[in-house]
Formats: sequence, structure tokens, C-alpha cells
Amino acid sequence: MSESQFIIKPRWLVTMDVGPRVLEQHAILVDSGSIKAIVPKSEIPEWAVDWSVVDCSQHVVMPGLINLHAHSSMNLLKGYADDYALMPWLNEHIWPAEKRWVSNVFVHDGSLLACAEMLSGGVTTFNDMYFYPQATIEAVKQMGMRAHIGLTVLEFPTNYAATASEYIRLGTEVRDQYKSESSISFSFAPHAPYTVSDQTFTQIVTLSEQLNLGIHTHLHETQAEIAQSLEQFGIRPLQRLQALGVIGPSTVLAHGVHLEKQEQETLAMLGAHIAHCPSSNLKLASGIAPIASAQQIGVNIGLGTDGAASNNRLDLWQEMRTAALLAKVASQQAEAVPAYQALQMATINGATALGLQSQIGSIRVGKRADLVAVKLDELNSLPYFDPISHLVYVASREQVTHTWVNGELSYQRLPDGQAQFAGIETEALRSIALQWQLKLQQSAH
Repeated sequence: MSESQFIIKPRWLVTMDVGPRVLEQHAILVDSGSIKAIVPKSEIPEWAVDWSVVDCSQHVVMPGLINLHAHSSMNLLKGYADDYALMPWLNEHIWPAEKRWVSNVFVHDGSLLACAEMLSGGVTTFNDMYFYPQATIEAVKQMGMRAHIGLTVLEFPTNYAATASEYIRLGTEVRDQYKSESSISFSFAPHAPYTVSDQTFTQIVTLSEQLNLGIHTHLHETQAEIAQSLEQFGIRPLQRLQALGVIGPSTVLAHGVHLEKQEQETLAMLGAHIAHCPSSNLKLASGIAPIASAQQIGVNIGLGTDGAASNNRLDLWQEMRTAALLAKVASQQAEAVPAYQALQMATINGATALGLQSQIGSIRVGKRADLVAVKLDELNSLPYFDPISHLVYVASREQVTHTWVNGELSYQRLPDGQAQFAGIETEALRSIALQWQLKLQQSAH
């Protein structure tokens, strides 16, 4: 018997795959990080009878959640500048703080905290966009997580780089260094149409084709962004990016709050993906994205948290529920984005957007064992009638008891309620957070 071989026995299995949406009293057999078999509990194969068993008899087991838009190390700026609109928030608070503090150490420590928060909430993969990507990768590796790393590009100087060319050079060097890591993938991440020039976008499109990398950028987050583009270029941002060749099946567009019907049709036609970040859009008063209509037209939509500085939680359970409710009220259709579609946004849709749908996002034989166990027998979850409905409208991240990535148990909630991470002691994380809190508080006065 090998430690890499084990059986998970849940009450319900939500596969997010074709076929039945919910399997009851089935077991998942995991071997060397991949899903070896899915069978009724009463029919465990003879060759697996000696494997260790994880009893999840009061749980739903489902695919790991995928955070399609994050700035993970901004976890250190959680609550640093609340209750401002996007541009004052950036210009007057976040960018000055970043200029003073952002470094390799800042990004590594912030990413450790973000990974811990996400793992404890069942997130196994996140799509990141920030500076010093090597520091984020090292934190991801330590915590036993999976990440799609955005190689950030801007025109203006930061602590990380001085010019767009330097951002691109540093990013491609990191990609070359880590491209053989099975849990790490990459895309170019030009920040936004209002911070990146036509020339740089054109260069990124060429490089993305040569290196087979996607593109991850912010788009149509605010009305002000669109007004600025109309004044400067005479066209809306999406039209500009489309003309530059940025929009395609490997493009992830964060937010997409202000998309007209014709623009939604353009995204569907070109196969681009939206990373919907409902909590951040609400908190920054950016607006309500037209998710119900975009989805109906055929746009693939995943869910993101954005950074903790503008959310302030890296909590995809909250995003699922909020996305479903907002879609209903915005479209005035109670049937819009039912629970199963919200779950799709948080799992297989995110995997598809990142080009990882053959590896993760659903529970299928041969896929990687990125799995989450959610306990549903606690008082606040009773009674239960439909586990899928419960996952979206009732469950919270506090009910996650196990998070596996590549078949490794990266997080477990112990019987006494304490969090246990494979990569670091909880008290070490607490110490890191409090040290940065002290530094940032002192600098603010």
C-alpha cells in the first residue's frame, strides 16, 4: 500500500462532468495524484481494498474551486483603503502603498497568506496578476497549490520594473525558469487598456502566439475607463483590443462590467472568457456585470475574487452566491444563473478559461485529483434536499474540511476546528500577517 493511493468515501459526489450531476454513495480512488476510478462504495475493486480510506460520510466531494482573477499578494493590503471608487482607490491609496512596500518579500509573504485563505476555502487553483511572479510561485509550491501566473506588464515604472520591455523580459525569464513545473502555468498579463499602449499590446500578442501563452487583462471595469478610451482613441476599449488582436480563445478578461449586447456577442464569437468578480465590483461601485445575457449568448464565464484589497475576502463561496443573486436581480429573471451554473463558473468554466479543462475542473477518471470535501451535517446546513443548491446558497468556506491538490492533502480542518496546512504552521502565518500589519500601520501615520 502506498501513501499516494487512497479512497475518498463521500455521501455525495458532484462531478461537474457529463452524466448525472450528483452521485450518492460512490467512492473516488486516487492514485499518484490522479483519479483512478469512481465506483459505488459497495464495489471497491479487489486491487484497492488495502488502500487507506478518507471517511467523508457527511460530505459533498466536488472539484477544487478555481479563482479566475486574483492579485494574491495584495492580501497584505486587506482593509488598507476601504470605501473608495476604483481610480481614487488606486491613485491615492494602493499605488502609493505599493511603491513603498512591494518587493520580493512582500509578494512572497502576501501570497503565502492568500494561498492559506484560498486552500481553507476549497480553492485549489488561482489565476494571478501581480509583480515579482517568482515570489508567488515559490509560495504556491510551498503551500501545495496550483496557480496560473500572469506576467504583469505596465507602461509606468514600479519597484519591479521600469519599462514595458523590462516587464516583458522579467516575465518571460520567470516563465522559462518554471515552465516545467506541473502545477504552474502562465499567461501574459497586460494590466488594462488604460495602462498599456497599442505598441505593447501588439508585442504581447506576438509573444503570446510564439510562446503559446494566453492573455489576462482587466476590461470594461468602470464607465470612466470607457469614457477615457473614447476620448483618447475614439473607440471603446474592447473594440481597440479586438483591432490589436488581443481578443481570442486564450484571453481572460477580468470584470466585463460594462459590456453592451453587441460586445457580448463579439466575445462569444471570438471565444474569449470573462472573469466575473461580483463582490469587488459591488465594493468599488463599478456596477453589475451582464452575466445572465453574456452566458446565454455563449460567453464562458468563470468567477474571481479580485485582490483582497478590494473584496476583502478570497472566498469563492461568497462569489458563487453573489453572482447567482445579482444575475437574477439584474435580469429580473429568477431562473437566471441557477445553482449548477454558479458551480460551473467556479470550477469547470475557470479551468476552460485557463486551458486546463483536460486536467482539472471536474471529477473524471484520468484527471488530476484536485478535490474538496464540504461537510453538510452541521446545524446551519440542516435540513438539506439538494446538495447542489446547498453548496451555492447555504454552504460557506468554514464547512470545507479537506482540500487536495494533485492528490496531496494541502489543507485539513481538524476535529477541534483548527486549520492545518501541509506547507506551513498556522502560527507562522499569523506571525507574518501581524508583522506586516505593524509595518503598514506605522507607514500610514
